[in-house]
Amino acid sequence: MGAPLLPPQAPALGRRALLQLGAASALTLLAGCERRDPLLLASRGDMPAAWARRLPRPWRSELVEDPGLVLARASAPLTGLVQLSDGWATELDPGDLQPIGTPALLERLEPMAAPLARLHGPASAPRLAFPWSYGPWVLVLRSRPDLARRRAEGWDLLLDTSLAGRLVLPSSPRVVIALVGGDGDRLRRLRRAALAYDERDGLSLLLTGEAEAAVLPRQRVVGLLRRDPRLQVLLPESGAPLSWNLLLRPAGPHPEPPLEWLGAALEPPLLPALLAAGWVPPLPRDQLQRALADFPAASAALLLPPQAVLDRCYSQPPLAAAERRQLQRLWDGAAPDPAAPAA
Repeated sequence: MGAPLLPPQAPALGRRALLQLGAASALTLLAGCERRDPLLLASRGDMPAAWARRLPRPWRSELVEDPGLVLARASAPLTGLVQLSDGWATELDPGDLQPIGTPALLERLEPMAAPLARLHGPASAPRLAFPWSYGPWVLVLRSRPDLARRRAEGWDLLLDTSLAGRLVLPSSPRVVIALVGGDGDRLRRLRRAALAYDERDGLSLLLTGEAEAAVLPRQRVVGLLRRDPRLQVLLPESGAPLSWNLLLRPAGPHPEPPLEWLGAALEPPLLPALLAAGWVPPLPRDQLQRALADFPAASAALLLPPQAVLDRCYSQPPLAAAERRQLQRLWDGAAPDPAAPAA
């Protein structure tokens, strides 16, 4: 990209005007440094814009490019709320957090959300997170009706030889291992077929035609289904790992989270807008069915799959050290040989 165009040259300023301008700039900078408004920090693409715009004063929101930056700034003095996925949230020390303070809202959620509110701690642990959205990982196909017709094969479709070098997988080794049931041989075949491990840019690879299949969080694709008939989304009958979106409250003298704003995500008029963008709060099924009543059947079925399929989806609690080492060995042992041809 070229350099930006320069603005028209302004008349030269006198010394007095320059001094006045410098003093005004210093005062503005000082005022900015002293700003004490509490901050909601999230990564771009992980916070619905329709919801963030409703954040009441004095709260303000800031979007950064990567969840790692959210994690790094979680303990900053003005950061009163952070949005992280459950995988990133487990990197925080619970001692660096304080209870989210929304018991009435948490009681409205399905029991499946309770372990996430405790960050998978024991039943007596404080509720440190507001698990406002969840979704399964799904298989997205581009212009592959032949594979879509074989949807009954589920995640085994990933091993179809026609996808070699045309497949985008999640960046999380744990999720990839789960897709093949922890089978070392199938994992080796899957890794040989991968074009990239990148759910954040995987959709771009799919849309440009570099990839023909990608495993992505559901919320990243729902909004595109009506606009791009080349895409088909499959949630295997066998279920899938779940990805959760959490709001957490860092420790410190921060104000209480804005309860009305939090609750707005659970009911109309905001709830249907969130659903249309792929964000599904863990609400009772009948409440979601009412909110989805006017949605196209295909979109509604993706956003609220049959209960039997949802029952086969699962969250992934933090790993013990021994489990982490075991999965690392499995992952490393399945690394493709650079000299070998793609599967």
